Amino acid sequence: MRVALVTGAARGIGAATVRHLAEDGYAVLAVDWCAGPAAAPYPMPERAELDAVAAPYPDVEAYVADVRDREAMTGAVAAATARWGRLDVAVAAAAVVAGGLPLWETPADELELLWEIDAMGVWNTAAAAVPAMLSGPEPSGCRFVAIASAAGRHGMFHLAAYNAVKHAVVGTVRGLAADLVGSGVTAVAVAPGATDTAMLRRTADLYDDADTADLVAHQGIRRAITPEEMAACIAFCCSPAGAVLNGSVVHADGGYPS
Repeated sequence: MRVALVTGAARGIGAATVRHLAEDGYAVLAVDWCAGPAAAPYPMPERAELDAVAAPYPDVEAYVADVRDREAMTGAVAAATARWGRLDVAVAAAAVVAGGLPLWETPADELELLWEIDAMGVWNTAAAAVPAMLSGPEPSGCRFVAIASAAGRHGMFHLAAYNAVKHAVVGTVRGLAADLVGSGVTAVAVAPGATDTAMLRRTADLYDDADTADLVAHQGIRRAITPEEMAACIAFCCSPAGAVLNGSVVHADGGYPS
């Protein structure tokens, strides 16, 4: 049985990825900070949401940890290897969005929150998970997948901080892939477009007189991507066949911009 760790697992793309991997026969440690309504500029999940994602699957375990805390992520990896004896996959999906102002008016604490969760969260997840993969029984089948964004390639109006951290995710993955040359472990970034999640709805709220339809209109497919579609893409990246994507950015953005 292959074993995965997924962050941001309580909802959205992270939750869909947990479900997809579990249905593919993976054991999964589903990790989320479960910080509740007041932890960020819009409501974050609570423990009950994470438990609901894990409940249908006997080999999915809910685990509360904050990706900003490297020791907490090391503990999460230790919990996975203690239960299942190995770690084959890590998906760094935890992220938040904030913005709505030009760069020069963006509060420093907003940039700091995005940096710590969206960028350092990926770094901390990799720093905790990759050594377990390298020391495991089958490094050649191990995959690290980080969720970037179309904002890691395109400039987004009044989202300069989000742009910055998602570019950092791409750079982190490319540097990690270079560090892993010859090891068998691979790293890839997946860059979603407008996906039907709480984050998309929050992004629309940042603009006056906008809704999610306005954001979706920029995609060639002219509709929101579903979390399940993103999960299917991520699952391929996690698979042994996903080795061919090492060091790549998979632009799963429905043709953005069109």
